[in-house]
Amino acid sequence: MRRSDRIIASITNEDHLDIALRSRVKRINLVAGSMNTLPSIMERIRRAEKQVYLHVEMIQGIGRDAAAIQYLAETFKPDGIITTKSNIVAYAKQVNLPTIQRVFAVDSTAVDKAIKVIKTCKPDEIELMPGLMPRVIQEVKGQISQPLIAGGLVRYQEEIDMALQSGADYVSMGNTKLW
Repeated sequence: MRRSDRIIASITNEDHLDIALRSRVKRINLVAGSMNTLPSIMERIRRAEKQVYLHVEMIQGIGRDAAAIQYLAETFKPDGIITTKSNIVAYAKQVNLPTIQRVFAVDSTAVDKAIKVIKTCKPDEIELMPGLMPRVIQEVKGQISQPLIAGGLVRYQEEIDMALQSGADYVSMGNTKLW
């Protein structure tokens, strides 16, 4: 896999979408927007032939129940969703929608709990935040079978290199200069 294939554009501001669409990244994590703007955003991303994962808790107007996930899957046909909630992972599995479970490594207890949840609900990928902790990236990667995304607070090329060298499969960032 080429290095550029391991970078994920995290769109936290809709103004950055055009930059991501023109960039070499193949994958976009949409962490902004609303149900009102989603149809046009999805059309633009599809025209650019990029993959898109929708963060269901961050896009305004998306419900957090099984019906909402089914609606997203059938209407917008994203490549997958991102969530912090294990019940949403379960809903997505019911409609064959790939999932990224986002976990926050705020302390050892949170990491241990996240590993247990991951092993129970079995999301397709994991996004570990913040993505600047080499030891934690190594430890989590050693305990899961899913691909690991390091994300959050990544601002420099050296941090991308560190995350990848520590075992991350992908690195997600909002810094447009790194796409």
